[in-house]
Amino acid sequence: MMSEMKTITWDDFMAVNLVAGTITRAEVNEKANRPAYKLWVDCGDKLGVKQSSAQITVHYTCDELVGKKVLCVTNFEPKRIAGFKSEILVCGFYDENGDVILASADKDIHNGARLA
Repeated sequence: MMSEMKTITWDDFMAVNLVAGTITRAEVNEKANRPAYKLWVDCGDKLGVKQSSAQITVHYTCDELVGKKVLCVTNFEPKRIAGFKSEILVCGFYDENGDVILASADKDIHNGARLA
Protein backbone atom coordinates (compact mmCIF):
# COMPACT_ATOMS: atom_id res chain seq x y z
CA MET A 1 0.00 0.00 0.00
CA MET A 2 3.00 2.30 0.40
CA SER A 3 4.76 3.39 -2.78
CA GLU A 4 8.14 4.17 -1.20
CA MET A 5 9.60 2.52 1.87
CA LYS A 6 12.13 4.17 4.16
CA THR A 7 15.21 2.13 5.04
CA ILE A 8 15.42 1.38 8.77
CA THR A 9 18.20 0.19 11.02
CA TRP A 10 18.34 -3.11 12.90
CA ASP A 11 17.73 -1.13 16.10
CA ASP A 12 14.56 0.34 14.55
CA PHE A 13 13.29 -3.17 13.81
CA MET A 14 14.21 -4.46 17.26
CA ALA A 15 12.24 -1.58 18.82
CA VAL A 16 9.03 -3.20 17.52
CA ASN A 17 7.94 -6.00 19.85
CA LEU A 18 6.38 -8.62 17.56
CA VAL A 19 5.17 -11.72 19.42
CA ALA A 20 3.03 -14.79 18.85
CA GLY A 21 -0.34 -14.94 20.55
CA THR A 22 -3.50 -17.01 20.52
CA ILE A 23 -6.95 -15.48 20.12
CA THR A 24 -8.99 -16.60 23.13
CA ARG A 25 -12.17 -14.61 22.48
CA ALA A 26 -13.71 -12.70 19.56
CA GLU A 27 -16.85 -10.56 19.36
CA VAL A 28 -18.38 -8.24 16.80
CA ASN A 29 -17.77 -4.60 17.70
CA GLU A 30 -21.26 -3.19 17.23
CA LYS A 31 -20.03 0.40 17.76
CA ALA A 32 -17.45 0.35 14.95
CA ASN A 33 -18.08 2.53 11.89
CA ARG A 34 -16.55 -0.15 9.66
CA PRO A 35 -17.07 -3.87 10.41
CA ALA A 36 -14.61 -4.97 13.09
CA TYR A 37 -14.07 -7.53 15.81
CA LYS A 38 -13.02 -7.12 19.42
CA LEU A 39 -10.26 -9.66 20.07
CA TRP A 40 -8.66 -10.94 23.25
CA VAL A 41 -5.21 -12.40 22.56
CA ASP A 42 -3.06 -14.44 24.97
CA CYS A 43 0.43 -13.03 24.46
CA GLY A 44 2.18 -15.30 26.97
CA ASP A 45 3.15 -15.20 30.62
CA LYS A 46 5.00 -11.86 30.51
CA LEU A 47 2.31 -9.87 28.68
CA GLY A 48 -0.87 -11.75 29.51
CA VAL A 49 -4.13 -11.32 27.58
CA LYS A 50 -4.32 -8.13 25.50
CA GLN A 51 -7.22 -6.59 23.58
CA SER A 52 -7.25 -5.58 19.93
CA SER A 53 -9.76 -4.12 17.51
CA ALA A 54 -9.39 -5.71 14.08
CA GLN A 55 -11.09 -5.10 10.73
CA ILE A 56 -10.83 -8.72 9.61
CA THR A 57 -14.52 -9.56 9.12
CA VAL A 58 -14.28 -10.39 5.41
CA HIS A 59 -12.12 -13.49 5.79
CA TYR A 60 -12.97 -14.62 9.34
CA THR A 61 -15.91 -15.31 11.65
CA CYS A 62 -15.64 -15.00 15.44
CA ASP A 63 -15.81 -18.80 15.78
CA GLU A 64 -12.95 -19.29 13.29
CA LEU A 65 -10.75 -16.83 15.16
CA VAL A 66 -10.86 -18.44 18.61
CA GLY A 67 -7.75 -20.62 18.99
CA LYS A 68 -5.98 -19.04 16.01
CA LYS A 69 -2.28 -18.24 16.47
CA VAL A 70 -1.44 -14.69 15.33
CA LEU A 71 1.46 -12.24 15.14
CA CYS A 72 1.04 -9.09 17.27
CA VAL A 73 2.78 -5.76 17.81
CA THR A 74 2.60 -5.32 21.57
CA ASN A 75 4.38 -2.03 22.19
CA PHE A 76 2.06 0.48 20.53
CA GLU A 77 0.39 2.98 22.81
CA PRO A 78 -3.16 1.76 23.60
CA LYS A 79 -5.99 3.61 21.87
CA ARG A 80 -9.78 3.62 22.04
CA ILE A 81 -11.48 2.36 18.90
CA ALA A 82 -15.29 2.52 18.82
CA GLY A 83 -15.49 2.38 22.61
CA PHE A 84 -12.99 -0.49 22.92
CA LYS A 85 -9.46 -0.25 24.33
CA SER A 86 -7.09 -1.66 21.70
CA GLU A 87 -3.72 -2.52 23.27
CA ILE A 88 -2.01 -4.44 20.47
CA LEU A 89 -2.00 -4.66 16.68
CA VAL A 90 -2.82 -8.06 15.22
CA CYS A 91 -0.77 -8.24 12.00
CA GLY A 92 -1.86 -9.33 8.57
CA PHE A 93 -1.47 -8.89 4.84
CA TYR A 94 -3.78 -7.00 2.48
CA ASP A 95 -5.30 -9.14 -0.24
CA GLU A 96 -6.07 -7.84 -3.76
CA ASN A 97 -9.26 -6.20 -2.45
CA GLY A 98 -7.61 -4.50 0.52
CA ASP A 99 -9.03 -6.96 3.06
CA VAL A 100 -6.74 -8.39 5.77
CA ILE A 101 -5.49 -11.97 5.94
CA LEU A 102 -3.86 -12.67 9.31
CA ALA A 103 -0.13 -13.37 9.61
CA SER A 104 0.67 -16.60 11.42
CA ALA A 105 3.45 -19.18 11.86
CA ASP A 106 3.54 -22.49 9.99
CA LYS A 107 4.61 -24.41 13.13
CA ASP A 108 3.23 -24.31 16.66
CA ILE A 109 5.06 -21.77 18.85
CA HIS A 110 4.40 -20.65 22.40
CA ASN A 111 2.49 -17.48 23.19
CA GLY A 112 4.90 -14.61 23.75
CA ALA A 113 7.60 -15.97 21.39
CA ARG A 114 9.28 -12.96 19.80
CA LEU A 115 9.71 -12.58 16.05
CA ALA A 116 13.41 -12.51 15.19
